[in-house]
Amino acid sequence: MIGDVTPTDAFGLLERAICYALGTVQGVTSDQLPARTPCPDWDLGTLLQHVNESLGLLCACVDATGTCDAEVTDPAAVFRARAAQLMGAVSRPPCRTVVFAAGYPLAIRMIAVTGAIEIAVHGWDVARTTRQDRPIPAGLAHDLLWLCPVVAADAQHHRLFAPPIPVPADAEVGDRLVALLGRDPA
Repeated sequence: MIGDVTPTDAFGLLERAICYALGTVQGVTSDQLPARTPCPDWDLGTLLQHVNESLGLLCACVDATGTCDAEVTDPAAVFRARAAQLMGAVSRPPCRTVVFAAGYPLAIRMIAVTGAIEIAVHGWDVARTTRQDRPIPAGLAHDLLWLCPVVAADAQHHRLFAPPIPVPADAEVGDRLVALLGRDPA
């Protein structure tokens, strides 16, 4: 599956996921940060801090240049700044095909696909938490759902996602994606 995805395709998925998530985070205000998310142990502020750490790692992996102001304490503002920084990097062809994490080589396309899945699904978490009617776009959800088993199996083994939630066979593709990663689309 992942072998069929070129680094450029993977960066395209990551760019689409960032665009979606940026749309959901755009209107987040500080008074919404204590709100509970679909991730039962996290409030919105904690979720955004988690995604911000992931964005920082993705920026490092793809050699994104620029900085996010360390003085900024609003996690939504940090998200917007890091997402913009990453968007600049993924809009160019990848400069390398392998990165090293903890001494192990990882294909840049795998990192980009994993980042796309995480950012899109957490964008959905933000939308749900802030009561926005912003499902993951069907085309993006379809492309990520096709690749998700490669990422989700290992992530669930390490308990990075909750177990899948059953959904009807005719459920929308975005609902199937978030359900596979332990979120109840209902």
